[in-house]
Amino acid sequence: MTLYHGSLEIVDMPRIREANRPLDFGTGFYTTTSLQQARRWVKLRMEQSNAKVGYINIYEYTPKKGLHTRRFRSANEAWVDFVHANRTIQDFNHDYDIVTGPVANDNVYLSFNLYESGIITKRELIRRLKTYKLVDQLLFHTEQSLLTLEYNGNKEVTL
Repeated sequence: MTLYHGSLEIVDMPRIREANRPLDFGTGFYTTTSLQQARRWVKLRMEQSNAKVGYINIYEYTPKKGLHTRRFRSANEAWVDFVHANRTIQDFNHDYDIVTGPVANDNVYLSFNLYESGIITKRELIRRLKTYKLVDQLLFHTEQSLLTLEYNGNKEVTL
């Protein structure tokens, strides 16, 4: 399976990096099967940092038996609970090597913030999420999980 990672750097050796903010699935190396999502992400990062160039790094993912994997097939109650825990519980950590599921884009974050503020219920949040076309994300959370990725080059992105 081909995966993409948008970055301001060429990332030929993926690493687990501590995030400077809460992320959907926790700390790790994030990828997607969507080339458009990776392009949107790198362009956003370029605009935020005034960078002139960015990269869509390309990997081939080969699943490996024995890794502890969590798959969220949709933005359901379990996904909401997991993302909410990662975003709001200080020092929350899970024991999955790989986590896959929908990415909470800007539209989703607005609805998620309404839920976290107690303005809408979890049921209403999930109803709203069903109206969005969500792309996927794959988090590689452990060093062992990174061994399933083989770097296959990059595409340069300019604004």
